[in-house]
Amino acid sequence: MKKREVEVLVLSDIHLGTYGCHAQELLFYLRTIKPKIVILNGDIIDMWQFNKRYWPESHMKIIKHITGYLTKDVDVYYITGNHDEMLRKFVGFQMGSLKIVNKLVLNLDGKKAWFFHGDVFDVTMKHSKWVAKLGGKGYDLLIVLNRLVNHLSEKIGQGKISFSKRIKNGVKSAVKFINDFEQVAADIAIDNQYDYVVCGHIHHPEIKTISNNEGSVKYLNSGDWVENLTALEYSDGEWSIYKFSEDQIANETFKMKRNWEEEPKLNSTILFENLMKEFNLQKSPDNGQF
Repeated sequence: MKKREVEVLVLSDIHLGTYGCHAQELLFYLRTIKPKIVILNGDIIDMWQFNKRYWPESHMKIIKHITGYLTKDVDVYYITGNHDEMLRKFVGFQMGSLKIVNKLVLNLDGKKAWFFHGDVFDVTMKHSKWVAKLGGKGYDLLIVLNRLVNHLSEKIGQGKISFSKRIKNGVKSAVKFINDFEQVAADIAIDNQYDYVVCGHIHHPEIKTISNNEGSVKYLNSGDWVENLTALEYSDGEWSIYKFSEDQIANETFKMKRNWEEEPKLNSTILFENLMKEFNLQKSPDNGQF
């Protein structure tokens, strides 16, 4: 199958290492495209919720697929988020075409694009991190329950529903938070004369023009791979939101591989054995030495 070429791919809020992450679907999507630039806009690995007892094979395959870009002359920018904030200690690190940064500015066909995760605008993050972490655990539990209900719903021929979407769309304070987030990001981008401002963080995919008294800017959000299963793509001077639910090729392939749902969880022993195989190392059958 010929891969679809994409100039810039933006992914955020994958949350690898959590039960809510749709790594299998993401992998099928990544296998259908050929990006020139990949921007990982925060919360790729969820270090808040990370549990070494839960790391399915599909999560490892995402890491391997992304690192595989480094051998194909693909520029990869890892922008830190709040769930992978530990990586902020390594900002400035570069290995081949991979760079770890807090923010990024790119020139796209003569227009300036400003990329950052967005947690810098989150008051909860700045003043009550423990509340945010506790909320993250509750959110993760809600997603697990949601997936169970959807599994049963599909069995009886009903469509999927999203608990978290319904809660966010039904609570005025949540809607206001999203609107405020978007406006603040846009205001700062306009002040700095950017043409595009690209965020993640709030799990709300969007492309729209936002204006104030000083001007206007195109605001974009890549969504997530927990609820929405979305990404941003830039090609031929235009931005678009990729939605897995609308990708017929990826969906058909995924349905043929539904047995992946029973994939093994990789514990530390299995992960180490796989690492040994990749480096062609074997233990001596007699003494357990290399």
